[in-house]
Amino acid sequence: MQARPLAKQRELGYADTLREILQQPATWRDTAGMSRGVAALQIITRTLTPMLSQVVLTGSGSSMYIGECLAPTLQLGLGVPVQAIAAGTLLTHWRSVLPQQPGLLISLARSGDSPESAGVVSRLLVEAPAWRHLVITCNARGKLATRYADDPRVTVLVLDERTNDRSLVMTSSFTNLLLAGTGLVQGRSGEVTPAAIERAATVVQRIFAQHADALEQLAGRDFSTAVYLGSGGALGAAHECALKMLEMTGGQVLTMAETFLGLRHGPMSGVHPTTLVYGLLSPDPAVRAFEVDLLRELSRKRLGMAKLLIGEGIPADLVGPDDVAIELDGLAAQAHEEIPSLLAGIAVGQLLAFFRCLSQGGKPDTPSLGVLTRVVEDFAIHEG
Repeated sequence: MQARPLAKQRELGYADTLREILQQPATWRDTAGMSRGVAALQIITRTLTPMLSQVVLTGSGSSMYIGECLAPTLQLGLGVPVQAIAAGTLLTHWRSVLPQQPGLLISLARSGDSPESAGVVSRLLVEAPAWRHLVITCNARGKLATRYADDPRVTVLVLDERTNDRSLVMTSSFTNLLLAGTGLVQGRSGEVTPAAIERAATVVQRIFAQHADALEQLAGRDFSTAVYLGSGGALGAAHECALKMLEMTGGQVLTMAETFLGLRHGPMSGVHPTTLVYGLLSPDPAVRAFEVDLLRELSRKRLGMAKLLIGEGIPADLVGPDDVAIELDGLAAQAHEEIPSLLAGIAVGQLLAFFRCLSQGGKPDTPSLGVLTRVVEDFAIHEG
């Protein structure tokens, strides 16, 4: 896609979204430096974490999917159970879903102003006072960043203002919040090292430069549904990429996210001749074997219009004439290092949805025609 003057980008309604997608490699480098040097995360990691029996990650919408991406890496590195629970679920069912033993609740939020985000923290500070809280947000002026400044049970990490996306859809805020969360396992198994972050930034910059045209062409094809596949933490990436396509097309492309293995159990019936299949392949060879088997089954059954495959060492027989394969050369140094691959796969999904929105005549900065707002409107927080 040829670069247009900024004024023209604003007229066409995509200046913020495009800038925020493309700035990700640069912001990742800054977020990595911040999360490795911030005293708050060091305190959590070295002092509080050894005393905790579990960690709960929470957020709403895209922020919830950050938790799904992050949970396996944190559990591997911290050696305690880690789960992602939607903020809405905690707000309505905290008694039945919150672990009884006190732990650390990590609230992930772009703005920190969604009603349920602050509602959950406020409620649990009263109802579950032994829990400790870590807020990671992109907005220094949001409720999550400011409301609990005097409570020692709440620690707040605010990312660089550039990550506080102006577009309706979350892009650079998503990947930077994900990356910041990995600071909890620095020096432990599953750590995302500076070298790994640099590799991810370099690979994604190359994807933007070399694959944008192919993604634009794929986005312009005649598909009405899209199925997003991922394993482990990549299921969170699949959920997020599916949401990006749904949001940016105003629901004109219906989406579904599943695990590779889960697709066989019913959801495969939704893979039609007008379905695009997105597959984020695991860097772990043992996991990859299951994923490859499923993709070969789809090809054998002639299911789907085309595949978009992202991974390292993609087998040639998986890539048909209508498919697009994006190689992540040298991205994961070890099989369990999935975060760098997730960052790349999410960026690809964002760009695909961006191009699809434009191909439909939409405006990526405000794609929903008034149905959605950048921050969910206030609603009543009911007691109970």
